[in-house]
Amino acid sequence: MTGLGDRLKEARTAKGYSLDDLQSITKIQKRYLSGIENEDYSMMPGAFYVRAFIKQYSEAVGLDADEMLSLYKESAMHEKLEEASAQPTPPMTRSRGLGNSRLNEVIPKIIVALFIVVIIVVVWVLWQKGASNNTGMNAEPEEPITMDSNQPPAGNADGGATDDKPDEEETTEPDPEPEVEVKEQSLTYVSTSGQDSTYILTDAEEFKLKIDTFGDTWIGVQNKNKEELTPAARIMKNGETLELDVSDVEFIRIRVGVTKFADIYVNEEKLEFASDAMTQNIIIEYEK
Repeated sequence: MTGLGDRLKEARTAKGYSLDDLQSITKIQKRYLSGIENEDYSMMPGAFYVRAFIKQYSEAVGLDADEMLSLYKESAMHEKLEEASAQPTPPMTRSRGLGNSRLNEVIPKIIVALFIVVIIVVVWVLWQKGASNNTGMNAEPEEPITMDSNQPPAGNADGGATDDKPDEEETTEPDPEPEVEVKEQSLTYVSTSGQDSTYILTDAEEFKLKIDTFGDTWIGVQNKNKEELTPAARIMKNGETLELDVSDVEFIRIRVGVTKFADIYVNEEKLEFASDAMTQNIIIEYEK
C-alpha cells in the first residue's frame, strides 16, 4: 500500500462527497472508485484505464494528479518486481517448437504419398499379370487365307470397280489440365512472453485482418517500425468492426486492452488467444 487510496478518500471526505456523488461528477463507475481507494485494481479493464481514473478522481477532489499518478507507478512497479521474482523465466523454445511443428506437418504428407505410390505399383503389377494370362488363353491359330480364282473381283453390279470411301478422321480428346495444388494457410502459435504472444502466418496469398468488439476495449495496430496502421489507436465501442489489408507487411503488433471484448480474424480464420491475460500484445509474423 502506497497511501494513494487513503489520500484520495480523505480528500473526498473533506469535500463532503460520497462515492455516488463522485460517480456523478467523474462518470466513473462506483466500483472502480472504491477499488482505487482500496488500491485494488484487479477489476479494472487495464492499466490505461487505471491511470485515467486516478487522474479524474484527483482532479475532482482537488489533489495534484501528477503526484497521485507517481504513487500509483511506485505501487505498479513494486507489484511487477514481486511477480517477476515469483515466476520462473520460461525456457526459450521458439525455434525448437517451430521446427517440430513444421516437421510434424510434413511427415504425415510423406507417409500418405508413399502409401499412394505403393498402391499404384501393386495395381499395375496385378493388371500386367492379368493381361498376359488373358492373351495366352484367348490366342487361336490363324487359318491361311485362300483366293478363289473363279470368283469375280469385288465391284458394282455391272462389273465396275467400287471406289473406296476415305477413312473418317479420328477425333482426339484434349489432355486434362493438371490439377493445381491449393495450399491452405497455417496460423501457428509460437510462444508467450509477458503480455506478448507470437504467431506465424504461412501459406497465405494475402494477409487481411478483422477485429470485432463486444465491449469497450483499446485497439491499436502497428508495424515493425511501430507505425500505426490504423488511423489512430483508440477505444473501440461495443459492436464496432475494424478491417485492414496488411498483405504488404511481414510483422504486425495488435494491442488489445480487454481480450474478452475482442475477436481477431486472420483471413477469416479466428485467432485463439494463447494467454488468459486481460491485456495482451498479439504479434503476427507473415511468411510470404
